[in-house]
Amino acid sequence: MNLRYIILSLLVLVAYSGLKAQDAISVEDIWRDYKFTAKRVPGFNFLKDGKHFTKLENNSVVKYDLISGEKVDILFDGDNNGTSISNIDSYAFSKDEQYMLIQTDVESIYRRSSKGFTYVFDSKSNTLSSLFDDDKIMSPTLSPDGKYIAYAWQNDLYYYSIDSGETLPITDDGQTNELINGICDWVYEEEFSFTKAFFWSPDSKRIAYIKFDESEVEEFTMTNYKGGLYPEYVTFKYPKVGAKNAEVSTHIYELSTDKSVIADVGTLDDMYIPRIKWTQNPEQLCVFKMNRHQNHLQLFTVNATSGKSSLILEEKNKYYIDITDDLTFLESGDGFIWSSEKSGYNHLYYYNMKGEQQTALTSGEYDVTGFYGIDEKNKKVYYQAADVSPLERHVYEVGLNGKNKRSLTPKSGTNNAQFSSTFDYFTWTHSTIDHPATYDITDRKLRPVRSLEKNVSLSQTNQSYPAAQFFNFKTSSQVELNGFMIKPADFDEAKQYPVLMYVYGGPGSQTVTDSWKGQNYWWFQMLAQKGYIIVSVDNRGTGARGEEFKKVTYLTLGKYETEDQIEAAKYLGSLPYIDDSRIGIFGWSYGGFMSSHCILQGNDVFDSAIAVAPVTNWKWYDTIYTERFMRTEHENEDGYTTNSPIYYADQLKGDLLLVHGNADDNVHFQNSAEMAAALIKANKQFDTYFYPNRNHGIYGDNARLHLYTKMTNFILENL
Repeated sequence: MNLRYIILSLLVLVAYSGLKAQDAISVEDIWRDYKFTAKRVPGFNFLKDGKHFTKLENNSVVKYDLISGEKVDILFDGDNNGTSISNIDSYAFSKDEQYMLIQTDVESIYRRSSKGFTYVFDSKSNTLSSLFDDDKIMSPTLSPDGKYIAYAWQNDLYYYSIDSGETLPITDDGQTNELINGICDWVYEEEFSFTKAFFWSPDSKRIAYIKFDESEVEEFTMTNYKGGLYPEYVTFKYPKVGAKNAEVSTHIYELSTDKSVIADVGTLDDMYIPRIKWTQNPEQLCVFKMNRHQNHLQLFTVNATSGKSSLILEEKNKYYIDITDDLTFLESGDGFIWSSEKSGYNHLYYYNMKGEQQTALTSGEYDVTGFYGIDEKNKKVYYQAADVSPLERHVYEVGLNGKNKRSLTPKSGTNNAQFSSTFDYFTWTHSTIDHPATYDITDRKLRPVRSLEKNVSLSQTNQSYPAAQFFNFKTSSQVELNGFMIKPADFDEAKQYPVLMYVYGGPGSQTVTDSWKGQNYWWFQMLAQKGYIIVSVDNRGTGARGEEFKKVTYLTLGKYETEDQIEAAKYLGSLPYIDDSRIGIFGWSYGGFMSSHCILQGNDVFDSAIAVAPVTNWKWYDTIYTERFMRTEHENEDGYTTNSPIYYADQLKGDLLLVHGNADDNVHFQNSAEMAAALIKANKQFDTYFYPNRNHGIYGDNARLHLYTKMTNFILENL
């Protein structure tokens, strides 16, 4: 009896010590104390000499020796420069690195846009001057010769002479909700992914910019509640499906004459200008022109003096064309690099300036997922691709002739790079689903030079928690889908567990990658501690698997994605250790749209769902995004009615938590309000949380902590 007691006691102690090694995670750890936040390298920049780098450190711009790693100098001290700058948010060097442009007290406007106070620091004279004392400005940008700074303020463009201290206007017709010069309107910023719509010519003599006339675009008003006698109303232009977009035009301003010419690229009725970019010739601007269906793209070169244009490249697609920043003109003036899905996969091509393809730089059944630049001296092109697996990303170099491809990143997982100006060094960022990012400097011969950040502490902490496992399965349509799964640490195959599925699922997106998942990862681990299995599956329509896999959802957003998530849930339910009566799903934004569809159309499979900031009817979303994938409601009525959750409200059987910020400028609160009305009309009970004054991200003043506490409790109570 004594021996049995001792053995049993030892077994209990071993089991208990195993559990104690894994500290219990709380929502407060994740979203209040940020205990598990990975470290980054803020403000990292290679200097032009190729021997040094800078980064933001203790409110200073600090210079380091690339080889030794030793601190060489403090280039700018925000706390000790005559004019105190309490917090440096960003900095940028002039081409010769004499001047530094510093922004502070930056505040967000929409997803990518911001404004802040801006200063110019002259390293030679050690003087700091304010660019504009009266107000915050947008997108301050140094000219290539370092003599001027262009910026936007109150919908107009200005430029500042560093030598004279004089500021001159480029435009004077800007007006709120009417005309915008050089800064994107809301829908361009959100869906074409850029804010600054003005650019210096290579010789610093001209500025090209896009003008947005949004006077006829319909307005949308958000209501904020901030303790006043009456609410605050925020009104801005937001073009919804089928409605009128802003009228756009491209202008080229010459500093010496104080005059502008308009780029003549033909009719712009119902057209987009998703990018403009200077060629290496300062007399030649490149203008992108795209039709409203976004399946016909033209690239024009425009004479900067006359405004006359010539077509140099044209692409058509039976679905749609994604806009990227990959277009890069060679400094030699001989041609440009261009990315395209014309082969069925996204690849890089080398064209001459007549628009004639010279070389396919990459090829094969995989997608190029990033373009870093060209080392013209050594005739090398650098890029990122998903050629090993859709789950991974690797960095490569290839010759400008498309030969001698070489991998620069030997570790599996997700790899990224930032190259020095000479391409002799690059910062190599690497992470996996179970390991936060490491940041290392590597030389051209792949020799390690310097470690910038290893995230050692967080990595060691993570070793105490169960590793995520990748898996795949085939649907009834014989489509292979990828997923990941996190099981409880004390997982027992003889038991049955509830499952929470996490979904995004939108066009070109991925959740199932071998990359660090940030804060949500720790929430998933917390739920796993409480006895849940966490699963995410990438449905059809997601990225890194070629054009046909991504674009199969064209005109039917939500159809194939929902079918795949339902099939994934059924597959999981067939596993002996999963309780098929307790499968829930959580998603945000497009993921909220998906989780809504799943609980409604998959009401025999899903027990509960959380939908945060969901689109519930595509007619309420913006023109560029929705029409790219769905065309207009008039053109595709069946696609809209068949694939919008609001039309399935009467099919709710399980538990639904509907969450939205009422100041969401992106997916308007209207979506959840109308969904709630439809559920009430169908006499369906549901839970709802709304967040006053919060945008699409729902953060600030404990909002994230509050939301994740609610979602955790909802899961514990209903799943």
